Amino acid sequence: MTQKNFSIEFFPPKTPEGVEKLRATRAKLAELNPKYFSVTFGAGGSTQKGTLETVLEIKREGHDAAPHLSCVGGTRESIRAILNEYKSNGIRRVVALRGDLPSGYGGAGEFRYANELVEFIRAETGDWFHIEVAAYPEMHPQAKSPQDDLQNFVRKVNAGANAAITQYFYNADAYFRFVDEARKAGVNVPVVAGIMPITNYSQLMRFSEMCGAEIPRWVRLKLASYGDDTESIKAFGLDVVTGLCERLLAGGVPGMHFYSLNQAAATTALWKRLNLSAG
Repeated sequence: MTQKNFSIEFFPPKTPEGVEKLRATRAKLAELNPKYFSVTFGAGGSTQKGTLETVLEIKREGHDAAPHLSCVGGTRESIRAILNEYKSNGIRRVVALRGDLPSGYGGAGEFRYANELVEFIRAETGDWFHIEVAAYPEMHPQAKSPQDDLQNFVRKVNAGANAAITQYFYNADAYFRFVDEARKAGVNVPVVAGIMPITNYSQLMRFSEMCGAEIPRWVRLKLASYGDDTESIKAFGLDVVTGLCERLLAGGVPGMHFYSLNQAAATTALWKRLNLSAG
């Protein structure tokens, strides 16, 4: 049986307190032995330095780290410099994304789409990097249609991606259908499921509104009914997401990528409830 990969995502801290807090979170999550930690990249390159510093610190701690790279605001020169920096520090994995334009942001940079970024990384660095790209089981919010969205995904893989990580979702059928359609379109790379723990109702609604992830009606109503009862929200959220992950594992998902939001408790609880072990 192929070993499944389980990984955990952070965002780069913006304050010295955030840096300390993330160190403590990471120490706890490292005990779970994930395959790697990924570190996101702010809109328009706003946290590029923070991403680099966090990734290098994770590497020094003895863990595999995967920086996110975004097209937005990136020139060939700037992306080349970043790739060389990661390569010289022994980083072997990157997550290549189009990225979201921050409000009021003028130019999109020299790369318009993630497939162009993937092509450039391959042309510059050969097979040095294991490249992950994004996938959208419920369609990217800016795509014209599900068919268009699938073709965008196919282009990214054909440009040289090794694997994909999905946007988070709570409907396992959407994931399985997307993977089936990708396979029919000739895509054979692993499609790892992105998993968002549920700990805060208003935050989840805000995120889902932005990224187009659907929260099933019954889940939404139940969460809303708890009001400010955070313990009930967390307990119910843990049950819902555990059930989702169990369905995905039973259906043969190649791995899961946990969006930690720089917190340890929810990811740890899920990991232990599912009895996961990473390769």
